[in-house]
Amino acid sequence: MTAALIEDLKARGLLNQATADEELVEHLQQGCRTLYCGFDPTADSLHIGSLVPLLTLKRFQQAGHKPIALVGGATGLIGDPSFKAAERKLNGPEVVAGWVEKLKQQVSAFIEFNDAENAADVVNNLDWVGNLNVLDFLRDVGKHFSVNNMIQKESVKQRIDREGAGISFTEFTYMLLQSYDFAELANRDACTLQIGGSDQWGNIVGGVDLARRMYGKQVFGLTLPLVTKSDGTKFGKTESGTIWLDPTKTSPYAFYQFWMNTADADVYKFLRYFTFLPIEKIEEIEATDSEIQGRKTAQPVLAEEVTRLVHGDDALESAKRITQALFSGDLADLSEAELEQIKLDGLPSSDLSLEGLADIPMTSLFADCGMVKAGREVKDALGRNAVLVNNEAKSMEDNMKCDEVFAASKALFGRFFLVKLGKKKYHLFEIQK
Repeated sequence: MTAALIEDLKARGLLNQATADEELVEHLQQGCRTLYCGFDPTADSLHIGSLVPLLTLKRFQQAGHKPIALVGGATGLIGDPSFKAAERKLNGPEVVAGWVEKLKQQVSAFIEFNDAENAADVVNNLDWVGNLNVLDFLRDVGKHFSVNNMIQKESVKQRIDREGAGISFTEFTYMLLQSYDFAELANRDACTLQIGGSDQWGNIVGGVDLARRMYGKQVFGLTLPLVTKSDGTKFGKTESGTIWLDPTKTSPYAFYQFWMNTADADVYKFLRYFTFLPIEKIEEIEATDSEIQGRKTAQPVLAEEVTRLVHGDDALESAKRITQALFSGDLADLSEAELEQIKLDGLPSSDLSLEGLADIPMTSLFADCGMVKAGREVKDALGRNAVLVNNEAKSMEDNMKCDEVFAASKALFGRFFLVKLGKKKYHLFEIQK
């Protein structure tokens, strides 16, 4: 199974660099091996940039190996300088500890915990780094690192060479902490492989060397490509912000739409990176799409596969229902939770106070919430019966009857009014309690 795994990773373009390539493959083929990947708590949720290593841990487990997800309770207090333009803001211990617990839950959704030999584990490096005193750290770990070599690492060199930026001693020591993690896991749990993004190559190689120096262990490193978009914009960012794995920060609907909007130039690469579809199936989709003029078939497949992986079947079906409802304008089948998703990040939305609505015309209400720039657009739409409030058409006669149009008794689930103006403009109002 390991040979098939390595070939699959290569076919997907997921192998970037590896230490001792041939020895690593031979090592993996000899039985169940333990590998790990680290995730630092830099926020209260992981984002989709973490999906490639998370899914790679899953791929290794499916091939019979034991994955460890390390959540960096210690390293999260320091901050990884790798290819960052400036120093990270340091967060307090209580904040980081809270984020650690949330990340533990997230990573646990991607790997299997059972009674098998290759059952997954989640660890926190604060459990061993927190017990070190500074003298032991400097003597036992620091003595194995050459500053001359450290400043030649590309990720550090860029910061040193960048005028006015530099790097603090705190962030400079990050490489030692991550290397120590690998050495400790090699000694404690017989962990022999670390995986990570290509920006972690220097840190991983440092760990390989430290495990040998401290404990006489032979271990390996493997890096995965950082995800890039063909147009040069940053992957995982939209106009509304970062795409998070936490459904309370990025709704399943918005998550689904992100993948639906993938550019044709990126979609087949993303199918390889982010799904478990066989390579032959992806090639078949690509071949079919090459004959199609217009919208391709790959984006819906990608959106369904990744949304199901991250949020489950129910959330996927919910995202598809919302998509269909907004396309058709028929809201009858949407649940209260689905309207909450729309309010979170699906549509422009605002709170609605019922007090004083009798004195406010729709022209002003819609302009004040930013739905239109001027009341004339609303008047024109009312004249054509092209204003829908909870799917009921409104006319010019309703312009001065906001208190009746938006009466609490007419609200969906006693809370929501979805306004559609013309063919494309939507706004969701929620009654302010």
